[in-house]
Amino acid sequence: MASKHPTGVLLVNLGTPDKPTTGPVRKYLREFLSDPRVLTMPKLIRWFLLNFIILPTRPRKAAAAYRKIWLPEGSPLRVYSDALTRAVAKSLGSDFRVETAMRYGRPSIESGLAALERADVDRIIILPLFPQYASAVTASVGSEVLRCFDSAGDIPPFEILGSFYDEPDFAGSWAEIAGPSLSRFEADHVLFSFHGLPEDQIRASDPTKNHCLSRPDCCEQPGASLKRCYRAQCYATARSLCEALDLDAEKTSSAFQSRMGPRPWIQPFTDVVLPDLADQGIRRLAVFCPSFVADCLETLEEVGIRLRDQWLELGGEELWLAPCPNGDEAFARAVAGWISRRVPAPRP
Repeated sequence: MASKHPTGVLLVNLGTPDKPTTGPVRKYLREFLSDPRVLTMPKLIRWFLLNFIILPTRPRKAAAAYRKIWLPEGSPLRVYSDALTRAVAKSLGSDFRVETAMRYGRPSIESGLAALERADVDRIIILPLFPQYASAVTASVGSEVLRCFDSAGDIPPFEILGSFYDEPDFAGSWAEIAGPSLSRFEADHVLFSFHGLPEDQIRASDPTKNHCLSRPDCCEQPGASLKRCYRAQCYATARSLCEALDLDAEKTSSAFQSRMGPRPWIQPFTDVVLPDLADQGIRRLAVFCPSFVADCLETLEEVGIRLRDQWLELGGEELWLAPCPNGDEAFARAVAGWISRRVPAPRP
């Protein structure tokens, strides 16, 4: 017989402050940057860096940046994540109960799991909304889920899904959502800008410890080292998007944004490649940010405002930022498909 209990789904994004003011931003950054998977360094050094370098100065600057993109309904990341939850719930139907959660901030993973348990679900599927695997995000979600369940009594079966950059309908949904506007823009060049990571986190994901970042073309070499290599998955995402958008690969490139602190981060850097593109005579630049599924500070402010200003100062004619999938129905259908395929068929 088919179960009368719904399947629970928890869609988990990174997080956002509650308000674009210094206090809530400081609270959010403290929680975010206290995670040892995010700032991978000895505990004492992380504590000193956070309390004496980052938190005394960064919250005020970040709050000013948030105010530039804040929506009447609230933080864009929260607004668009909630929209995706509603769209996925609609696509999945009444046999599913779908909740939003944030790894940091509200609504928490703990509150999302509690809401699903109150709904008497018979199993839970958790989807970290990060297309490419990274310990700092995907594994951190898994760690928090296990922490929340650790002290629980009777818990339903649960599954944590991994990266989805190689799902065909991921690139396809991007093409369906952004393709028509990209065609009208008539870009000279398309730049895929991914969130950066410190080099030591890339090397830590390499089980062989001698492959990742050992040579310029390491991400193109097959092997077990690429299974959890964020950088390799970013380049694979760019190739898939080129195909889905029917782009000339010679007129595209990939780079990494949002670096922070003095440690070496993976290159090339997005803001550093812009002068090179301008020197090549490119004037109309389109930018995709396919490590994000919801528009947020890193897409709307970092790229949509600061990067655009830099491009215009370099003599560029225009920079067009492709919208993230957000709550678009095409992306919601794709997410619903990944989830529904994980649910066992009812027994006769």
